[in-house]
Amino acid sequence: MRFKYSKFLIMILASSLCLLIFYSKLKNVGHSQRDLTELPSVTSSPLKKRTTTTTTTTIVTVRDVKSATPYKLPPLNISEDFQKFIPKNGAFWNRKLHALLRQFDAARNQTLDDPRNRFRCQAESFELLQTNIQDVQSYPSLYRDFLKGMECRDPPIFIDQPEKCMLGNEAENIFLLFAIKSAPKHFERRQAVRETWGKEGVFENGVQVRTVFLLGRSSMDDPSLDKLLSLEAQEFRDLLIWDFQDSFYNLTLKEHVFFKWMVDNCPRVSFVFKGDDDVFANTEAILKHLESLEPTQRSSLYTGQIIFSATPLRDPKIKYYVPQSFYEGPYPPYAGGGGFLFSGNLLPSLYHVSFYIPFFPIDDVYTGMCFKAIGITPVKHDGFKTFDIREQDRENVCVHKDLLLVHQRNPQQTMRMWRNMHSSMLTC
Repeated sequence: MRFKYSKFLIMILASSLCLLIFYSKLKNVGHSQRDLTELPSVTSSPLKKRTTTTTTTTIVTVRDVKSATPYKLPPLNISEDFQKFIPKNGAFWNRKLHALLRQFDAARNQTLDDPRNRFRCQAESFELLQTNIQDVQSYPSLYRDFLKGMECRDPPIFIDQPEKCMLGNEAENIFLLFAIKSAPKHFERRQAVRETWGKEGVFENGVQVRTVFLLGRSSMDDPSLDKLLSLEAQEFRDLLIWDFQDSFYNLTLKEHVFFKWMVDNCPRVSFVFKGDDDVFANTEAILKHLESLEPTQRSSLYTGQIIFSATPLRDPKIKYYVPQSFYEGPYPPYAGGGGFLFSGNLLPSLYHVSFYIPFFPIDDVYTGMCFKAIGITPVKHDGFKTFDIREQDRENVCVHKDLLLVHQRNPQQTMRMWRNMHSSMLTC
């Protein structure tokens, strides 16, 4: 009896010690949302803050002191085909686009043609929106929030990975970078990606593969995950977190800040895979496809499952709803946002042109607009299945061996498929 009591006491002491260690780690991470900017092991350069107040909100601009001289954007040409494709009419977005295109034409011949010097975050007042969109009161509340922030393009980054594409003080030649859209509460999905298709390393022929996850902040209605995200960032060094609410309507903002981050931090990436955290990607098949491309294809790649001849959906109950008073016209051909590939050398032009295309509430449509504006045509690849495959084939490993991507898969399905695909017992 005494032995059992002693054993029980030892177990209690050991459990208490584990809890004490975990609590001390959390204390070191901090107690407030500021903690995300105060992690020297995550952001290796000091940050300088400037606060600007408007009548409706406070915008905090964070500039890394190492970037005192901004990257010089390349000269930009916006294709005539794109300018003619988007009709001129009374819809709010169409009017904003053509107003920006007129600004571009006026600024094109100026010596200092850097849009970052002219575009400043200024939240749209509801009075302005009512003046320009007569039925804006009928828009869903989240849609109205999106409209108010359409001009805010430079949220501060709270967790950065400035060394992700660096080798010492030099930018490294990264062959493929996985850029995965995620959300704060999706840890299980991110971990499944890390352990399977998104695992970093050197692959066949010496090609380098890196991975980053793109996140905003939790909603004010959700419990704060800041401490857990800080620990995750310290452990894996692959989280990029900006100060905006992570929501469906902010995915376009996430696209824009990702373009900026790549231009500043990964200038020598050959290819980028942009996708969701609930896809299953076949890394080996992707690398094989990229290595098979001709030189001309390598410099102008934009490929995935291409949606042709799409038009806005007008049902307010649908996730992809677009009011007629907001946008009127067709969508350009675009790659489904579940996952697509493009050439890294296009990033400076994509970032530059994104200043002249108003944010659109559907991110993959917006990305398609950016590519069309710089004169890049999407190329269909049958290995991308962003709308999934036949139900009877979803557990068939041999079917997946020839695919580059399928969508959607939960973490357990991803782990099982990856394990079976790399089993020495597999015969296809």
